[in-house]
Amino acid sequence: MTDLQTTFVADEPATFPKLNRAYNTVFQPGALSVGLVVPLDAHHANPVPDMTRHLERAKLADELGFAALWLRDVPFNVPSFGDAGQTFDPFVYLGHLSGLTRDIALGVASIILPLRHPAHVAKAAASVDQLSGGRLLLGVASGDRLEEYPALGMNFPNRGVRFRQSLAYIRALGTDYPSYNGDHGSLNGSMDMLPKPTGARMPILITGGSQQSPDWVAAHGDGWMTYPRDIASQAQIVRDYRARGAEAGAQAKPVMQSLYVDLVSDDKAEPRPIHLGFRSGVAFLKSYLCELREHGINHVALNLRFNQADIENTMKRLADEVLPEFPTQGNMQ
Repeated sequence: MTDLQTTFVADEPATFPKLNRAYNTVFQPGALSVGLVVPLDAHHANPVPDMTRHLERAKLADELGFAALWLRDVPFNVPSFGDAGQTFDPFVYLGHLSGLTRDIALGVASIILPLRHPAHVAKAAASVDQLSGGRLLLGVASGDRLEEYPALGMNFPNRGVRFRQSLAYIRALGTDYPSYNGDHGSLNGSMDMLPKPTGARMPILITGGSQQSPDWVAAHGDGWMTYPRDIASQAQIVRDYRARGAEAGAQAKPVMQSLYVDLVSDDKAEPRPIHLGFRSGVAFLKSYLCELREHGINHVALNLRFNQADIENTMKRLADEVLPEFPTQGNMQ
C-alpha cells in the first residue's frame, strides 16, 4: 500500500448515518460490498434485454450473498442511447422483488426526479421500504435523455432546479404533517402522507452531478453514486467529495460506483477495456476492487450486460471467488 493509500484509509470515517436495514448493511466505512445491476442478462448490443429468467436470477443473487440489486428508471426506449434498462417500471418491479427476496438490498439507480412528481416518488419509495423490511436504497438523478422530456411535457434545461425542489419535497414528506411550498405544490401541515420510511429517513443517494454544484451534491443526500474512472482520478474525486461534505458540516457518507465487467474463464487474464469497464480474469477484478476499497469506494454495482459467459455461472463464480474478499459488513437484522 502506498503512503497516499495509507493516509486515505486512516482518514476513513468511523461511522455513516444509521438509516435503514439496507443502508446500514451495504455501506460500511473502510469496506466495499458488491452488488449487481438489473437486468441480469447479457444482451450486448441489443438495447432490449431478455427478461425470461429475471426472477430466478434475482432470487439467485439474494441466495449467493450479493449486497444489492440495482434497477434503472428508463421511461422510454430511446434508440440513440441503446439501453432500455430492465423495461419494467422500477417501483412496480421493486415491490415484486421485495416479496421474492429476503436479505438483498433493493436499489434504484436512479429515479429521474424531474420526470416524476415528488409526492408519487416519496409514497412509492416508502411503500417499497416498508414492504421489503427496510431494504430500499433510493438513487436519484436529473436525467440526460433529452427526448423523454417533451414526451412528458417537461422542460429539459431547467431539470436541475426541479431536481432540487423535488428532493426538498420528498424530504418534507418524510416528516409528520409537513409544511412545504414550492413549484410542485404546497403542504400546509394539515395532512400527512403514509407510509413513512422504516428508518430515520429515506436513504437518498445523488447520482453524478445531477445539474448541481459539487458543494451542493456533497452537502445533500445520504451518499453519492459515481461512474468508473482510473484509480488515481477516482481516489481524488472521492477525497474531494468527502472534503466538501465535511466543510458543509455534514456527516460522512458512502460513495458507490457502477462497473461493466466481462469475466473470462482464464483467472489470470489481463484487463481489456469495454464500455465503462473491462474484460478480465477474476484476479484482476479482485485487485481492482481492492484498490477501490483502499481509496474509499464503499460499494460497486457490477453490470453483466457485455458478459460472454453464461450469466448464472458467472454470478456463481463471482460469489465463490470474489465475494469472500468483500463480505457484507453490516447486519441485515
